[in-house]
Amino acid sequence: MADLELTCLPMFPLESALLPDVDLPLRIFEPRYGALVRDCLDSGDPFGVVLISRGREVGGGDARCDTGVVVRIEECVDHGAGRYSLRCRAGERIRVREWLPDDPYPRATVTLWPDEPGDPVTGAQLVDLEDRIVALFERIAEARDAVLPDRDVLLGHDELAPDASAGQRLFALASRLPIGAADRYAVLEAPSAAERLAALSEAVETLAEMVEFQLSE
Repeated sequence: MADLELTCLPMFPLESALLPDVDLPLRIFEPRYGALVRDCLDSGDPFGVVLISRGREVGGGDARCDTGVVVRIEECVDHGAGRYSLRCRAGERIRVREWLPDDPYPRATVTLWPDEPGDPVTGAQLVDLEDRIVALFERIAEARDAVLPDRDVLLGHDELAPDASAGQRLFALASRLPIGAADRYAVLEAPSAAERLAALSEAVETLAEMVEFQLSE
C-alpha cells in the first residue's frame, strides 16, 4: 500500500485512537466484524481503524473520525462461531475521503496521509520533550516507589529504526504516554511533524498537571 492513492478499505471503528507502529490486540465476536476478518484473511488485505467520536463499537450507529491508520493482521486464532482473537499491527496514517454503506461491515475510500511539509523539528526540540516525559515518569515512579527502565527503553528508542523521522519519533513517544483519546487523536491528526510536536507537548503538560493534582491529594 506504499503507493496508495485512493482505495476502498474495510474499516473497524474503535473507542480509542490508534497511532502508527503499535500493536493492536482484538477480540472479535460481532458478526459484521467476523465477516471483515474472514475477508481480510482470505485476501491478505489490511483494514482501517478510526476513532469513534460518538457512540459505541457494538451495534453500529456510531459517529466516526476521518483520520486513522492501516492495520494488518499478524496472528489470528479462530474460536469458531465467528469469534476470533487477533494480534494486529498498525501502519501508515490514512484519511477517509468517503464513508460507504456498512454492507456487510463499515467500508470507506481512503488515501494514505504522510506528514505534510512544515517547520523543521530539531533534535534539540525532541530531546527537550523527551526530558519532560522522563521527568514525568520519574515523578510517578518516585510516588509509587517504582524503578524505571533506562532512558532508551522508556522512550522506545530501542524499537525505532535508525532512520526514523521526527514525525515517527513523536508518534512513538505518544504511544508510550497514558494520555486520553482526545489528546492521542490530536497527535494523530496533526498535519506536520511540527504541529505534532505542539500537540504532544500540550498533552504532556496536561498529563503533568493531572499527575501533580492527583499526588497532592
